[in-house]
Amino acid sequence: MQIGRVTTPHGRPMTLALVRGQLETADRDAGKAVNKWKVFNDVGEAKDLFGLQDRSITVLQALLSFYPNDELSDESGGLVVFPSNNQLSLRAHGIAGTTLRRHLSALVDAGLIERRDSPNGKRYAHRGRGGDIEAAFGFSLAPLLARASEMASLAQQVAAERLQFKRAKEALSLCRRDVRKLISAAMEEGADGDWEAIEAMYIALLARLPRSPRREDVDAVLEEMELLREEIINRLEIQVKAEKTDVNDSHDGRHIQNSKPESFHELEPRSEKEQGEKPSQKPNRIAEPLKAYPLPLVLRACPQIVDYAAGGRIESWRELMTAAVTVRSALGVSPSAYQEACEVMGPEHAAIAVACILERAEHITSPGGYLRDLTRKAARGEFGLGPMLMAALRANGEAAKRSA
Repeated sequence: MQIGRVTTPHGRPMTLALVRGQLETADRDAGKAVNKWKVFNDVGEAKDLFGLQDRSITVLQALLSFYPNDELSDESGGLVVFPSNNQLSLRAHGIAGTTLRRHLSALVDAGLIERRDSPNGKRYAHRGRGGDIEAAFGFSLAPLLARASEMASLAQQVAAERLQFKRAKEALSLCRRDVRKLISAAMEEGADGDWEAIEAMYIALLARLPRSPRREDVDAVLEEMELLREEIINRLEIQVKAEKTDVNDSHDGRHIQNSKPESFHELEPRSEKEQGEKPSQKPNRIAEPLKAYPLPLVLRACPQIVDYAAGGRIESWRELMTAAVTVRSALGVSPSAYQEACEVMGPEHAAIAVACILERAEHITSPGGYLRDLTRKAARGEFGLGPMLMAALRANGEAAKRSA
């Protein structure tokens, strides 16, 4: 009996998606053979991508158990299995009839099996004189054979994503522990700083995690939690260095030089006095430059500064600092204000501060005055870039979601 490449279901509507799936199955490699349980395991791994429940996978397992060979192939006498609903229900651990039909439909809609319905919708087979099956009506397993390589690839992707998710959750757990214990130590030992406000930021970050977080939820909170941890460490480092300076009177009044003096002075000459501006007053205590935040993170939080870079891209700290000088001029920030910020914060952190100011330029009346205020706070150990970067990162993340 000849059965066409495309068949329609009995008592159910036909869709173009079903036609497309049957044509793709019909175009499979006729000589291909795969282990049915290997394909089944791959489908089970990738079931969420198809919107399948565990019960659907159980029904698929029951269907495969009616296929006599371990190898799915066109040379094994056909790929159609034809168990009754009662037989399927028994092998699917007693699943109810209505539930069984619903999960069979789900497997068909997912393109993992196909209906090969008889004229009356019953499942049976025609056998020849030698007992060989000449034609069968039921469910075709041919899509599993045709899509075996795709299933293997999807299963690998899901496994890799699961591993990355697990590691992201582990990293968040470690970061949470670090932040919590550092805040507690700073509070108990009376370290300078508004630790109650920092603790409130920590609690607010944790509150953003849903009861069952997804990978993107964990990644977003982890990114900001790492910023908060870096900010806390920077503040404590400033205090430790300040205490060492206070112990040694010979260091009083000493100006800390830039770790990379050429990185700023080559870009912008120092100006102590400008038109309409009073000479800058150096703070009593200048904090040493600290390590900069990761450049990719800065560019995600402050993407607008890339528009001011040569060639429209930034791939190094030097390129960021060069762009920051252009932004400084565009915002009307005086060279002396930026010079002082570089001396107090370090050239990398000053560039980051300018990038953050650019992101909020429409809300800041005087960018130059704002930068000077940040510089004075940084000199007293009262300011760090962590909260600014976190706010910019969060704002740009929400903007990206709204535009998606």
